[in-house]
Formats: sequence, structure tokens, C-alpha cells
Amino acid sequence: MIRESAELHVDDQGRVELPLGLLAEADITPGADPVAFSDGDGWIVLRRVEDSIRDLIEKGTL
Repeated sequence: MIRESAELHVDDQGRVELPLGLLAEADITPGADPVAFSDGDGWIVLRRVEDSIRDLIEKGTL
């Protein structure tokens, strides 16, 4: 498991560029539309849509 880390910059528009290596580790391909949410206490989570939907189905909330 590689676990690439990267220092990022939030621009004036609130945008952040993620390195391709980081996206590849998460199996998020360029052009994908992942889901992002705050997990509190300084954490932002970026997930593949299919994983988020699967979690909702397994929890019985969808």
C-alpha cells in the first residue's frame, strides 16, 4: 500500500487540485464525480459515488 501524501492549496474560489497519484490510490479516475463531505474535526472525505450508494443500501437508508 503506497499511501501518497501531498500538501495542497485552496485557491480563492475554494478549489483544490489533487495529484493523480492520490486519486489513483483511491481508485478515483479523472472525469469522475466523487462525493465529498465533512467528517468534522478537520476531515474532508472524498468517496466514489458507487461506494457511497453501497453504504446507504447496506445501512438500509436507501
